[in-house]
Amino acid sequence: MRLLIFLFLIAIPIAEIAVFIEVGEEIGVWPTIGLCLATALAGSFLLRQQGLATLNSARIQLDQGKMPVGEMLHGLALMLAGALLLVPGFVTDTVGLLLFVPGVRRWLMGGLLAGLVKTGAVFTASAGFSGPGQRQGQGRPGGVIDGDYQDITPPNPDDITPGGTNPDSPWRQLPDDTSAPDDSDPRGEKK
Repeated sequence: MRLLIFLFLIAIPIAEIAVFIEVGEEIGVWPTIGLCLATALAGSFLLRQQGLATLNSARIQLDQGKMPVGEMLHGLALMLAGALLLVPGFVTDTVGLLLFVPGVRRWLMGGLLAGLVKTGAVFTASAGFSGPGQRQGQGRPGGVIDGDYQDITPPNPDDITPGGTNPDSPWRQLPDDTSAPDDSDPRGEKK
């Protein structure tokens, strides 16, 4: 796979240079540069126009309670098309312009999804947080949540004093050598 990516990264620039030379010989240097700039501007315009339409379609599907999977894939294809049109060159511009055609996008997405189904690739989403060293969605089977608990049910209402404190609370217990402060003194000092 790495060799394929390496060859792809070498082949595209060589093809772009060869096409630049051929187009430059036919129409001249300045028209060639102008054509590259025009495709970049057209790509940004098309990306904005079709991207907003795809975003609105996804929003409508979300409002209907559906997952906008198709719109997300079309949005990714549009982002790729815009990036290809911004890269100077006629080969990448041609591929980018083809990705703006909805029929071509549907054909590519169908092939991509068929390939994913054929290989058995499954993607899941989760809305939870994962702990350190644990990937999202990874956990114990059966919905078991590992953790500690503390019983916070209130005691019997007859055991609670009117002031809202529990007489058995460790916070109420005083050391043996001191006596409780007099309730009549507001500063809590001994008399």
